[in-house]
Amino acid sequence: MNQLPPVTRALLIANVVIFGLQQLTGNLLIVPFALWPVASPQFPGAPSFQIWQVLTYGFLHGSLMHLFFNMFALYMFGGEVERLLGQRHFLVYYLVCVIGAAVAQIFVMGNMNQVPVPTVGASGGVFGLLLAFGLAWPHRRLMLLFPPIPMPAWLFVTLYGALELYLGVTGSGAGVAHFAHLGGMAAGYALLTYWRQRPGR
Repeated sequence: MNQLPPVTRALLIANVVIFGLQQLTGNLLIVPFALWPVASPQFPGAPSFQIWQVLTYGFLHGSLMHLFFNMFALYMFGGEVERLLGQRHFLVYYLVCVIGAAVAQIFVMGNMNQVPVPTVGASGGVFGLLLAFGLAWPHRRLMLLFPPIPMPAWLFVTLYGALELYLGVTGSGAGVAHFAHLGGMAAGYALLTYWRQRPGR
């Protein structure tokens, strides 16, 4: 942990600490800080969107396994991306990916006629980091967990993105915010493109 650069380390600690608070307080943090759909007259009295939720939802998690996989990915990719971008740009990049994922999810939830459910998790930021890693080191070998197949980073990112798009369009993998993942990647790509085109950033 001490070898990680400071922003990555702080994000890991923040997510773990907040998950611990979730366990101590039950659902007390979910209603105000998870990402909810925009208020609908069809569901009066249901929790609804508040502007701060586009950031706060990214520090809440639905289960220990959910937290573990997101933090494992943050640990694996965050350090190298932070060293590449620098601390300030890395933090901005991560938070923009979280916000981009939230915007995509709000749009999707707004077009679904169902009981409002909250969105939580750092996955939007994590998918943005995965994209940045794949663009920076396209030929770095990555290993899938299931099955354990090595492949270059560019292929890993491309296949993962295509899978998320397929699952989102087909409605497979219920309970997973596939379009939020894609929103995090899209926001990250847009920001990296902007920085590349801006001299002396």
